[in-house]
Amino acid sequence: MQGLLGKLLRANEFYLFLIIVVVSLIIQARSGQFFTPNNLVDLANAMVVPGLFAIGAYLVIVSGGIDVSFPALASLAVYAVTRYLVDSGYQGSVILPFVLVIALGALLGAFNGVFTSRLAVPTLIITLGTANVFSGIMQGALSSVQISQLPPSMEAFGRASLFKATSATGLTSAMPVSFLLLVAVLAIVFFVMRYTMFGRGIFALGGDESSAVRAGFKVRRIKFWLYVIVGVIAALGGLVRTTSMGQMHPTNLLGMEMMVIAAVVLGGTAITGGTGSLTGVMLGTLLIVIVQNSMILVGVPTFWQRFALGLLIIVGTGVSAVQLTRRRKRQRLVAE
Repeated sequence: MQGLLGKLLRANEFYLFLIIVVVSLIIQARSGQFFTPNNLVDLANAMVVPGLFAIGAYLVIVSGGIDVSFPALASLAVYAVTRYLVDSGYQGSVILPFVLVIALGALLGAFNGVFTSRLAVPTLIITLGTANVFSGIMQGALSSVQISQLPPSMEAFGRASLFKATSATGLTSAMPVSFLLLVAVLAIVFFVMRYTMFGRGIFALGGDESSAVRAGFKVRRIKFWLYVIVGVIAALGGLVRTTSMGQMHPTNLLGMEMMVIAAVVLGGTAITGGTGSLTGVMLGTLLIVIVQNSMILVGVPTFWQRFALGLLIIVGTGVSAVQLTRRRKRQRLVAE
């Protein structure tokens, strides 16, 4: 029992959970609306897109890299598919948009994967470049404009809900079907990272790439397929955002990378790779969503919300730095 308690007290997720509880209680005390059913449903709804992005960012950061191209990748994949379907007058099932977005997301992810697996250049630099390539293709080659009318099946998917919650004031919020997509992706990635050699290889890359090579992991192959998977997850997140809005705005997703990376690092994933948990990722995402969405309940102006988000990014980076220092200290003690 003492060992379990000690492990719990050493876990970053435990303290992050306490912070979320404290922030929630403060907002509830000030507004009296935080724990209302419709607000909780709104929070779950708001978590879907950043949650999907955070899962993809987590995979990259655990491997020892940083990907800032996923919002541009998602925008290009979803815009190209939506534009094609609208121009062709598509009236069929939502399955085709999902298949096309997944295929294009995988292709664009493979573009990232080729460079990251072949070039000895920091992934941050590579993905900064590919983010501009993706944005340039969308805004230049495709002459992107806002698409206000989606195919009927995409609009129907965006409106579909699992259930609706109503507060005492009469406000009604719907839990979107897309929340199941977040749960499914989370479960699949958890299984891959916990029970497969591919997942162990991702952790090994982040711990020490040279050691991973000596251990027999096919580093180039793992890096390539990692970015393909991240491309698929990012594209799915982009499709969910588009269908939930009922329109395709080419630049709506751009700029989310810092918020998402902050959520992952806040959750205890080391910025240098090798350690991290999906539980922490979801808790970090929830905290960011609370700051962005629920602080309005207590009348906090927008600029203070941005200040709080920036502070969370600094705190998250600081936590990661402390974890790295402790890990290196333990490694030196073991070596001695």
